[in-house]
Amino acid sequence: MKLTAIVITGGLLAALAGTPAAADDLGRDRRDIREDRREIRGDKREIRQDRRELRGDRQELRRDYRAGRVDEVKEDRKELRGDRRELREDRADRRDDVRDLHQDQRDLRRDRTER
Repeated sequence: MKLTAIVITGGLLAALAGTPAAADDLGRDRRDIREDRREIRGDKREIRQDRRELRGDRQELRRDYRAGRVDEVKEDRKELRGDRRELREDRADRRDDVRDLHQDQRDLRRDRTER
């Protein structure tokens, strides 16, 4: 009889101990999701800005090329390479943030089902 009571009490304590941790996991997952979405919005903003800069640099390159300004054409091409690199980096950053968002959403679904 005492052994049964000890086993039941231990089981109840284990169940109660796991509940706050699960709630904490849900809260952490929701915070992570909000943060990921915020980062994705910022990445999209940076990508739009990078595209604007590329458009402007291309126009400047065309003007300098038509005018025959060789030194400025070289400088414009350097700027274009830098802007393209920034765009690639921002796209990669956005891809990573989207991957993190999907992982956090999976974690949240898993934590909900474990409750």
